[in-house]
Formats: sequence, C-alpha cells, structure tokens
Amino acid sequence: MTTEQREIVGMVGDFVEREILPVAHDLDHDDTYPEKIVAQMKQLGFFGFAIPEAYGGTGLDYATYAMVCEEIARGWMSITGIINTHFIVSFLIENFGTDEQKQRFLPRMATGEFHGGFSMSEPNCGSDVQAIQTRAIRDNGDYVINGTKMWATNGEHSTVVATLVKTDPDASPPHRGMSCILAEKQYPGFTSSRRIEKLGYKGVETTELVFENNRQPAANLLGEVEGQGFKQMMAAIEVGRVNVAARGVGVAQRAFELSIAYAQQRQAFGVPIAQHEAIQFKLADMATKIQAARLLTNYAARKKDAGERADVECGMAKLFASETCFEVVSEAMRVHGGYGFSKEYDVERLYRDAPLLIIGEGTNEIQRLIIAKGLLERYRVSG
Repeated sequence: MTTEQREIVGMVGDFVEREILPVAHDLDHDDTYPEKIVAQMKQLGFFGFAIPEAYGGTGLDYATYAMVCEEIARGWMSITGIINTHFIVSFLIENFGTDEQKQRFLPRMATGEFHGGFSMSEPNCGSDVQAIQTRAIRDNGDYVINGTKMWATNGEHSTVVATLVKTDPDASPPHRGMSCILAEKQYPGFTSSRRIEKLGYKGVETTELVFENNRQPAANLLGEVEGQGFKQMMAAIEVGRVNVAARGVGVAQRAFELSIAYAQQRQAFGVPIAQHEAIQFKLADMATKIQAARLLTNYAARKKDAGERADVECGMAKLFASETCFEVVSEAMRVHGGYGFSKEYDVERLYRDAPLLIIGEGTNEIQRLIIAKGLLERYRVSG
C-alpha cells in the first residue's frame, strides 16, 4: 500500500474498532438501522470515498475502495451494503451521466445528503435481467414509470435509485430497449412498499419498490439517451462485484481472527485446542484462502483502475472470495464448537451473513458462466 492508502485504510480500521465492532452484535440481532454509525460516516466523508474530488469527494481508486470495504465488512457486513449501492450509483453518474446530472447529484451524494440505491431485480426475474417488466413511457417532459422492483438495498433510506426500466418493450434483442432512470423519491408514486425478512444481512433494509404512475423528469434518464441501460448497469455490477469480493474477505478475516483467538484460549485434553493438529490445519487453510481471495480482489480492482476490461477478473474475485468466506465461517463455527452455534458469539452472525455473498451481485453460477464465456473469448482457437 502507498502511504495515502495506509492512512485511509488505517482511519477506517480505527473507526471499525471504535464505532462498529462494539455495537454490531446488538444492532444485528435487533435488526436496527445503524443511524448513529451512518451519521458519523457522513461526517467523516465515507459517502464521498468513490466520488471525484471535483465534486467534493475523495476520489479513491478501486484498489483502495476494496481495502476500505474489507475493513468495514470485517466490522459488520451490513454497513458495506449501505455504502456499496451508493458507490454504484455514483459510478453510473460519473461514467455515463451528463454534465448537468454530475453537477446535480454528485456533490450532494459526496456529503450523504443524497443516498444512492440500485435496482434491477423484479419479483419474477433475478439473473435473467432482460426479462424485467417495469415500463417507463415518455410523456412530454417526463417518464411515467409503472412496475415493481425487488431486493433493493437501502430501499427506504435512499433518495435516488438507479432503476433499470424498459423504454422500448418491442426491442430485439430486449436489452436494446432498456434504460436507466435516476429515480428520485421526491416524486409521488414511488414508494418502498415492504421490507423483506432475511436470514442475515440485518440492520440494512432490503425492500420491494413500487412505481405507480410515477413521473420522473426526462432529465433523470441516465446520460439522457435511451437504450443504454443494460450496458450501463452491467458496467456498474463489475464495481459491485469488487465490493462483494472485498466483503467476503472482510467477513472471512473476522471469522479467522475470532477462531485463532478462541483456539488459544479454549482447553481440551489439558492443552489449548490450537495445539491440536486438527485445529491447526483448519487455521492454516483459512488464512491461506483468505489471502488468496484478497489478492484476487486486489488484482480485479487494479484492472478496473487501469481502465482495462475486467469482467473475468471481477467474476473470479467475487466467486472465489464469496465461496472462501462461506467455507471459512463454516470452519470457524467448527473451531468454536457448540459456542459457534450460540447467538452470544459473533461467529453465528458471520455464518448468517456469508450466504448472501454467494447469491448477491449475480449468483456464483452466473459468475462461472461469465468467467467461462470470457475465457473462451480470450483463448479462442482460430480455424
């Protein structure tokens, strides 16, 4: 890491130790939105980490962003969800928005006054993105939106939601008729209708979003060009996959730290269990796979920083880091024995959080398809 990266990651790490770890257990089990933590993050500039300095942000590169996300996930994965969708929206506006959209949204997002949300999935489609049904019809200076979205992180607290809609339902292939609208909550007919109860990932709300004759200004069409939404959203998802990979590393790192500490304190057969080879093998495998996942995540982030195509690398990082995380927290529970199954210990929370990473930002089955398709393209045999 550079000196600047060490300072930023160190600052975030101190914040996690001081403000998140002491309260994460209770907030998670009460499923309480971390209002105080979010307010502090706004004051410290966390919401502007990925926004360019020209718009009041810090302008972190993707590699530093991944390190920051790892630190936060190590404290409580739900906090990374609060800022990840925010970062994705800022990425979309920075890379595809008009100058007017950048000036209107990014400075207020940098301070946290505007809180970004991201919505593609619908009740009847998840991985099959082209099957979405939400419609946006142009009516003079507005788009009239009707439809229902699903699995929206920050659905209640977000003020602007990057929403994938169909502006031309007859387009062939379907993705050519899809657009992204920066839907603002201030306009009537756009509501967060209900919270979705979840196994883990508590504290941050996941909701259904309903559009009922909701009118959004035509100026809120991302880039003010129709038919680009699918491409824009897929580019943003790459950034999201770096975040999910970093989350996996952070959660796994916390599970390992708890396990290696517990193994040196817990006695069995007259000695700490850390002296038993069965436990030593687990700790060795956990640490090795976490480091491999961290390096894959860093590599994917650096590819993005270099402006290179990184769909395969981001997919690999997300796939490996999330599977590693699930494996590590499972092993952490084994190391803790019966106590790992108790709600008194943080391992139980980590065990409930890990599965989300396997299915979030595209399931790992989808990741394998993306990776394979990219590899076949790169290693195409001529003739």
